[in-house]
Amino acid sequence: MSLHDGYARVTPYELAFRGRANADALVEAIEEERSGRGADPEDPHAFVTMGAVGAFVSELEGPDAPPGSIHQYGALAFHGVHFTRAECPLYVLSTHVARYLVSGAPEGVAEPPTPAGYLQLPQHLFWADAGTGVPESVDGMFWSATKRGLLHTLMITGMRPDRPGLGVVPLPEAPLQDVGLWLDADVRGDGSDFVSPLPGSDMDGLHSFVAAGEILKLLARFFAYVRTVPGGLERVGAPADAPAGDPEPSVLPFTRVTLDA
Repeated sequence: MSLHDGYARVTPYELAFRGRANADALVEAIEEERSGRGADPEDPHAFVTMGAVGAFVSELEGPDAPPGSIHQYGALAFHGVHFTRAECPLYVLSTHVARYLVSGAPEGVAEPPTPAGYLQLPQHLFWADAGTGVPESVDGMFWSATKRGLLHTLMITGMRPDRPGLGVVPLPEAPLQDVGLWLDADVRGDGSDFVSPLPGSDMDGLHSFVAAGEILKLLARFFAYVRTVPGGLERVGAPADAPAGDPEPSVLPFTRVTLDA
């Protein structure tokens, strides 16, 4: 199976907001509403009750959205707003670093490098069941660290060029002060975290997320890695185009995360 980590692929943020101007408009509308009614946009439950968010989610869902999808699309809007406020920090994890983080925890403190961001994983390296019963390739995960001391995480799956849409999987919130505990956690309880049950996964070197804790574990290890290995970070402008047959590139600048030579 072909893995891709050469550049930032088009992100769920770009698919959802269709331009920075739309994201900025939603941020401004939320701020105006917050000032008027006192709702806390850092609380995901209060966030989805805001009128500006409801209007945005209704347009995003479309008329055929299943019941309860407001919670999934509301989570995407929540992370998109925080991502915008943080000036869109996009990190692209190389395959080598991804495998390094799966194999063990780096030394260092697991603190987010930015208040919010999106970690894009190598395409087709990690897989998960997003609730459909069918394993989907994991594109990456958003994180948002709020002033309330909580880490909110959203996994994105199923971004494929042969069909529209994506999978949105909100994770339970976690106290920021406890993120470091995930570095060495044995989530599955049998030492097999990240092992994939997919046929042929051993041959292709694939990994899977079976439990939410594994996503937090990888994210915590990424946090620790970027804090302790600054030489592995390279700021890159978005590519103008991509080779024929390769994934559509993102228009966002990104930080490539590699092994420090």
